[in-house]
Amino acid sequence: MSYTALYRKFRPDTFDEVKGQTPIVTTLRNQVKASRMSHAYLFCGTRGTGKTTIAKILAKAANCDAPVDGNPCGKCAMCQSIAAGTSMNVIEIDAASNNGVDNIREIVEEVRYSPTEGRYKVYIIDEVHMLSTGAFNALLKTLEEPPSYVIFILATTEAHKLPVTILSRCQRYDFSRITVDEITERLTDLMGREGISAEEKALRYVARAADGAMRDALSLLDRCIAFYPGEVLTYDNVLEVLGTVDTQVFGKLLRAVRTGDVGGAMRVLDDTVMRGRDLAQFVVDFTWYLRNLLLAKSVEAPEEFLDISGDQMGDFLAEAAENETETLVRYINVCSDLTNRIRYAGAKRVMIEVTLIRLCRPETETDYSALLDRVRHLEEQLANGMVVKQAEGTGTVAEQTVKESEQEPVPAAELPQAIGEEIRAVAEKWSSIVSSAAGPLKIYLQTAKPSVDESGTRLMLVYNDEFDKSAMESGQHVETLQNLIAKQTGKRVEIVVELAKKGRGNMAAYPDLSGLQGKVAIEYVD
Repeated sequence: MSYTALYRKFRPDTFDEVKGQTPIVTTLRNQVKASRMSHAYLFCGTRGTGKTTIAKILAKAANCDAPVDGNPCGKCAMCQSIAAGTSMNVIEIDAASNNGVDNIREIVEEVRYSPTEGRYKVYIIDEVHMLSTGAFNALLKTLEEPPSYVIFILATTEAHKLPVTILSRCQRYDFSRITVDEITERLTDLMGREGISAEEKALRYVARAADGAMRDALSLLDRCIAFYPGEVLTYDNVLEVLGTVDTQVFGKLLRAVRTGDVGGAMRVLDDTVMRGRDLAQFVVDFTWYLRNLLLAKSVEAPEEFLDISGDQMGDFLAEAAENETETLVRYINVCSDLTNRIRYAGAKRVMIEVTLIRLCRPETETDYSALLDRVRHLEEQLANGMVVKQAEGTGTVAEQTVKESEQEPVPAAELPQAIGEEIRAVAEKWSSIVSSAAGPLKIYLQTAKPSVDESGTRLMLVYNDEFDKSAMESGQHVETLQNLIAKQTGKRVEIVVELAKKGRGNMAAYPDLSGLQGKVAIEYVD
């Protein structure tokens, strides 16, 4: 006897066996029990959620000689003939291949004749959104006022493509995705019937990979069983068959990306490629891993939204705490963009490598999220006493200092004679002002040289790096600094931001505000 696929072998025969669609099942059972059947139903939802299965169960229950609590008995002649597919009362039509006007006109002609046995003639039209405009028009009148012995059940994955005139004539039922717990429960039951041992973790991973579709879960499980016949189905076996990656690998990859370790990220990718994992799925799974971290960091009870076992939740929450929300959002946006582009790409590995470098090197980008990530890198490096690297072409701070020292010495500019009281107050409190700043502003103040303009009335922040100057001028940084100064000194100071110009030589050509005390002010050196 030929082998029967699991999704066909264990297709539910009664409403009680259907998983994950309790509201729909309860409503239909009550209609059967009360003999209040509608003339037209519309079943909407993603693939594998039970639309066609429930349509067949409803057809059997409507024609059953002795329904049991709204379920078909499965023993009468009508139930058995419908289950075997030999009943003339249940007609299944695939609208994808029978979508013309003539096909629908045949149905309209057949509707005139009452059933030879049973109470109802049931027409199940699958993928009904594939019908042509003419076919919908031909069906419209019959669908609105069919004979009392006819029931139409329309099934579709794309209800938005149906005309409003069709939608308004049907009882609509939206099928939801089946939860991981419900799919896992069903898989565990079926594995017991088949006499096959499997780890719960393995079945949960299959359930999660099915993305809410019971049929997909059974198909994936079929593949895993066929690859390891007669063996216990383990979590590692499932990863091997499905070409997916364990979450520990994603944690290692994320740590490499977060620390800017391009070599470490490339080694993780290379190991994934050598193991034969599907690269497109690798990107999708990594994106979901980042999504889970973001939820764990953003919601109060992440256990409700994350499919993670209790023993792993603690480690996962600790991992989430090490990452900033803005950084995770940037990573997710970049990976989501890659997911859309990699599907039809020829050089998938190259695209992933470029993306990982973008994540590791935020200074190669100019968008706002990359700027925040770069600031985070700078803060960590400064906190660890490391040399901070600037954007490509500018060199490190130390390198810039060496280069400047190799140039001809430029006389240090001295402060102007007349300096306002506001500027003097800022000079006395400058260290305290910088210390009281927070986030990116603190970094920008540490890389700036506090100076004063020629009038002696405005605070001047001088930068060597155009990026730092632009960053300081963006957002509310200048206004925030003015508020900090006012809080520290009680005075409102006007602030200007300037880039060290080549005409002035270098930073030494600007007066140093921090040297105000203990010096005799002379004329401003231009």
